[in-house]
Amino acid sequence: MPDFVDEVRIWVKAGDGGPGCVAFRREKFVPKGGPSGGDGGTGGSIYFKASRNVKSLREYYYHRHFKAESGKPGEGNNRTGANGNDLVLLVPPGTVIKEIREGEKEVILADLDTEGMQVLVAKGGSGGRGNASFKTSTNQAPRIATPGQKGEEKFIKLELKLIAEVGIIGCPNAGKSTLLSKISQARPKIADYPFTTLNPNLGVVDLGDNRQFVAADIPGLIEGASSGAGLGIKFLKHIERTKVLLHLLDLSLPDVAKRYYNIRDELGRYDEKLLEKPEIVVGTKLDLPESKKHIRELTKITEKYFLISCVTGEGIKPLLEEIWKILSALK
Repeated sequence: MPDFVDEVRIWVKAGDGGPGCVAFRREKFVPKGGPSGGDGGTGGSIYFKASRNVKSLREYYYHRHFKAESGKPGEGNNRTGANGNDLVLLVPPGTVIKEIREGEKEVILADLDTEGMQVLVAKGGSGGRGNASFKTSTNQAPRIATPGQKGEEKFIKLELKLIAEVGIIGCPNAGKSTLLSKISQARPKIADYPFTTLNPNLGVVDLGDNRQFVAADIPGLIEGASSGAGLGIKFLKHIERTKVLLHLLDLSLPDVAKRYYNIRDELGRYDEKLLEKPEIVVGTKLDLPESKKHIRELTKITEKYFLISCVTGEGIKPLLEEIWKILSALK
């Protein structure tokens, strides 16, 4: 049973329009009353709406067919049938709505990146006409009515791309989840082995003085990730919306620069635009004795880098201030 679902295919069907009615007035002293059949009601439409109360697409993993209510039939005395209720499906902000068309072609219908944003994906059918609407000067008693129109039906792909200002990236076991737990109230699973984090985690970082930002801990990337290695490209899409990348490098291991450029290469293979994002290089696990001898390798990457220890807290405050400085400049 997956806890976090960020991609799923579903089927939606808007409500059909109600049929029109064939009826005639039957009143005392009016033996030949005219037509009085009302129109059918309109079928309910289907919308998607972004809601921060929804955290993933998990509900749609188990329930993949959705139908809106159909319109009710028209009635006598020129009464129009009741309209079917619309169906509003809630998704997390950051969800991209795509229609899957013939040949598996995907067409983007909307990118719900803002709380409360809503989009119509399947329109309900119009109600059929009752016989009252067919009355003419030459046909005073029509006995025809039309059925309601069919509601639209579509196959939809939902794709969630988390909305975070800061993306924490790096190889497995680089200390991403540990850092997120130190700087926010997020409590991701942490252990000393690769791929502990199997789902992205979000945390709100509060620096005081009304200074806040959202950081995302992206599951570890390895060489070949853009082609599906490790956890593959499944989570690379969550980096797309970030404004700043925090690239963590485990200093307790050798080949620091090589690991850095491997990750950068994977980012570029997935989307070259990711390489244009501001990046902060961070050496982690400064408290370990073996880390000291690898610090110099960071100079092969950049002149400006940060050194931190999530155990002692060393270097974390200056790092957060630098993140805020960059975010402020981007606003």
